[in-house]
Amino acid sequence: MGHVFSLVLNREITDDEAAALREAGCQEAVLGTDQLPTDAEVTVTKLDFDDTVSPSLAEAIENALAAVRTVEDLSVPGLTVPAVKKKDDVLEGEIVETAPAAQ
Repeated sequence: MGHVFSLVLNREITDDEAAALREAGCQEAVLGTDQLPTDAEVTVTKLDFDDTVSPSLAEAIENALAAVRTVEDLSVPGLTVPAVKKKDDVLEGEIVETAPAAQ
């Protein structure tokens, strides 16, 4: 599992716009429909990402937003990033004893 997040677009997109988004870098996104968070009567497109290529979540989101900006009159009124379970604070390796500090 990579960097998981969703973008909600400001409107429902056409097939040509979906192709343009894929060409601009959203080829791994799963496209679906949703409702605008501020108005449930407005149908919009939602892009779900599980980016395993980008080195960080921030870069994955920036790349997706840059792809959206390539389509005229398209914007992102919603971004969702699910909570990630905290990993245990256990480090692998040897335990190294240190000398006590001089007093």
